Amino acid sequence: MVKKYVVSPHGGRGGHPDIASALRAAAARGRAARVEIAPGHYEERLVVRGEVELVALGEPGSVVVSRPRGTVLDALGTVAVRGLVLVGRGADAGVVDCQGGALVLDRVEVRAHDAVSVHVRPHAAATLTDCLFRFGRVVFAGSAGHVERCRFADSADNALAVIENARVTVRASRVDGARVHGVRVSDAWAHLTGCEVTGTEKAALMADTRAELTVEDCTVDAVHMAALAFIEQSGGSVRGLRVTDAENGVLVASGADPSVHGSVFADCRDTGIHVQDAGRGTFDDCEILGAGNVGILSTRGGAPRVTGCRVSGGNVGIAVTDKARGRFARTAVMDLTGVALRVWDESKAVFEQMRIERCPFGLETRGNGGTTAELTDTTVHDFAMAAVAAVGQSRATLERVRAERGLLGFSAGEEAQLHLRDCGVSGATAGGALAHGSARLVAVNLDVAGAESFGVCVTGSAYLDVAHSRFDGCGATGMRFDGSGGGRLVECSVTGTGATAVQHNGRVDLTTLRTTLPVVRIAEPAAAPASVVNNYYGPVFHSAVHHAQLAWNNSQVVQQQTDRSDEDGAGR
Repeated sequence: MVKKYVVSPHGGRGGHPDIASALRAAAARGRAARVEIAPGHYEERLVVRGEVELVALGEPGSVVVSRPRGTVLDALGTVAVRGLVLVGRGADAGVVDCQGGALVLDRVEVRAHDAVSVHVRPHAAATLTDCLFRFGRVVFAGSAGHVERCRFADSADNALAVIENARVTVRASRVDGARVHGVRVSDAWAHLTGCEVTGTEKAALMADTRAELTVEDCTVDAVHMAALAFIEQSGGSVRGLRVTDAENGVLVASGADPSVHGSVFADCRDTGIHVQDAGRGTFDDCEILGAGNVGILSTRGGAPRVTGCRVSGGNVGIAVTDKARGRFARTAVMDLTGVALRVWDESKAVFEQMRIERCPFGLETRGNGGTTAELTDTTVHDFAMAAVAAVGQSRATLERVRAERGLLGFSAGEEAQLHLRDCGVSGATAGGALAHGSARLVAVNLDVAGAESFGVCVTGSAYLDVAHSRFDGCGATGMRFDGSGGGRLVECSVTGTGATAVQHNGRVDLTTLRTTLPVVRIAEPAAAPASVVNNYYGPVFHSAVHHAQLAWNNSQVVQQQTDRSDEDGAGR
């Protein structure tokens, strides 16, 4: 049987003038108690023990309990608080301090000035429903919790902290304007569903120190740093997250390995997906829209796995840089101002079944010999510059790649290596493939059709090795070899109505070339004679001169003489 106690600041028959006296009476009886509190302002500390329910008799918010400093509600047992406003300042232990047992806060407002709003200690449990927490943070430390339809506003720290092996679920709640993180999960477990976070100064949702964070159908908007961050070997699952206006959509670092599915990262100021410092992660069926810098970035040892995603708008689509790795499959990249796929600086990337549309460059590789890229089963449409460009000492391997409607299909420059198998180029306004500098281009079953200038061109000292390839309808020439570049053609054909089949410099082996068009050898220009410059206004020396410095056309000359000894000791 629950015993009822009534509290009224005006007293009354059988009533208590303050809440503390009602609580003392209930504790003396040692039975379950219900304390009903009339509207008013009560300045006191509430120490609640046992099975007690505190209820505001008026509308939620009509009962205000406050203290100048320290904890307002100290709860131990089975405690429920409904409809109260609790106001405290400087309460390091919490305006509400749940020391043990099970605490329920229902339609409660907690204002914590320079303090913790609610502190749920180890082995305790708390259920928070339809509550408002202002200024302070809510902390679950080694405890269990359920948070539903709550709002966290203007926290001076993390709005909600789940730490020290705590386990907390959060549903349909909102975080506004936290000075640090909206929700931080550290060495703990949390599950967020249908929540909104906005205006945080650091990562809106943070998982660190081997935390496990699950996020479903949440939104993050207008945050100063990352919308979602997994670091320090944390993991978890993300589904249906919608991010707008964050520095990074999701940041993964220091060994973290989350799984992100079906999420949208729109208008991120830097990157949509950012993986670095040995971070990993699986990203499936995600959209990155209008990223300010890079849609998907793997850098400094990152190694993401990306499947079935879409990157559109912005500058760079996918970048793998600074000794990073990545595997990317069935992903569309389109409508960028820069390059679709970038692999730089000793990084390694594998791209499969990609679709690239309306980007100036398709794939770009640059770096030393440790920089490698593999591109297979991919189409590149409507590119302004080159479908694939490899420079430096990088190595790119392409298999079953089609380049359609652009300036130049495939290019290798400087000391790069480009290997093509079963690839094709159509509708190029310049040419199909170009090797320049001292690059090496190897192609098997290359098909170039309708290039307005050349099928393949070699300049500088580059080397070309082409076998079983076809060049049809090239406007000027099927193949051209300039400078000191050379190579060999094996079982190749040149067809169409162009001017020549091959223009070469004599350094190419035309083995089994099939064509009805002319093969023309380009005459090498004669070497220019050495230039001799005579200066009739310089000094004339009649014997050996040592340690001399000469200058012409100087407005000022300083002459110095130093007595030196020659090798046999005689002064000069």
